[in-house]
Amino acid sequence: MNFLLARKSVTQSYSPSKAVLSLMQDFRRMTNDCIRIGLLHDVSNMKKLCSLTYRELGRNNNVLSYYKLCANSKASGILASRNKSIKRGFKTKNPYVKKPILVSCYYFRIVDGKLRFPLGNKAFETIPLTRHALSIISDPSFKINSFTLTEHSLSLCISKDVPEIEGTTGTVGIDRNLRNLTVGNEKFVKYYDVGEIVRIAERTRSIVRSFARNDVRIRRIISSKYGTRRRERSKRIQHLISKDIVKNAREQKKAIVFEDIRNIRNMYKKGSGQGRAYRGMMNNWEYSETKREIEYKAAWEGVPIIHLTRKETRGTSLDCVGCGERLQEPLKNDVQHKRQLWCEKCKRWLDRDHVAVMNISHRGWLRFSQSKGIGSEAMVQERGFDTLILKVDPMKLQIKYRK
Repeated sequence: MNFLLARKSVTQSYSPSKAVLSLMQDFRRMTNDCIRIGLLHDVSNMKKLCSLTYRELGRNNNVLSYYKLCANSKASGILASRNKSIKRGFKTKNPYVKKPILVSCYYFRIVDGKLRFPLGNKAFETIPLTRHALSIISDPSFKINSFTLTEHSLSLCISKDVPEIEGTTGTVGIDRNLRNLTVGNEKFVKYYDVGEIVRIAERTRSIVRSFARNDVRIRRIISSKYGTRRRERSKRIQHLISKDIVKNAREQKKAIVFEDIRNIRNMYKKGSGQGRAYRGMMNNWEYSETKREIEYKAAWEGVPIIHLTRKETRGTSLDCVGCGERLQEPLKNDVQHKRQLWCEKCKRWLDRDHVAVMNISHRGWLRFSQSKGIGSEAMVQERGFDTLILKVDPMKLQIKYRK
């Protein structure tokens, strides 16, 4: 039986005392020192970073040694993220930790419903946990890995080993669009309307632009307020959708397949001919947040996740699921077939989203069959109409289907 390591966090409100706030400030300074040294020597590996920052952090004798190690760990993570952005071609500034924070995975305990951790000089701090947090961590299968303190919150990182569902019978593909999210395979297709998220973003932009007061500080506060409101409302919708998708995949014993659309923003970047309103609407598209929520909830339920490569993703919305030919888009004035595509060989109109999820699901099943070693050939069932694909060799990972 295969096990998946699932992680999530439990957060509650918290106001730090003066001693804890002082420790958080020291931790922020140590992290920034590690980042500065890492940038100077172009190092993001934690082991090398520790050897370079040993003397610098050793001057602060008031901080316990394992907090210094955690500061190195956080700094190496920030530097590694910066290097990844540079490799992808994004412009980055020198990072630094702006607000007080404390992260630790050593020498803390849960005693009598309270989090207890050392401050130094044989002094300890205790934080009462809320009823919600205690109800979650009371499960003996959970392991508390670390805690994170900010000026307003306490977060506990918990994990557990989840057995992967046995007897996976197939896959479901997920096609993410601006106003809808489609889930399905050759047997069923389900549409989720996410147009409300687009409308929330448009209303937020309209409200923020309506304030004409010439004060940068006030405009920043207003933008932050309405931005937080928009983010929370959007997360609520995404939470309900991702929860339903994972629940259905768990009940039907299906693996979830994602396409690779990380470079989709290059299609509407500045200079491509679209207007500012269109680019603003597309830049507010939170396609990665939906994927993130589905991934961690699927791991928590033991549902396998399959990620297609960019090559495997190519043509998922434009390749006919019956014959593999390239589909043709309708004319601009053809309102009747707005989101449909025409197959010249099959002589039929096909729904664009339906085609995408079927292709994504099928290519994901080929990948899953190959990784699990399920036979040498995979039988493909009927695609919802009278065209039938007889056999496909999963070891070849064909991009187009053939008769």
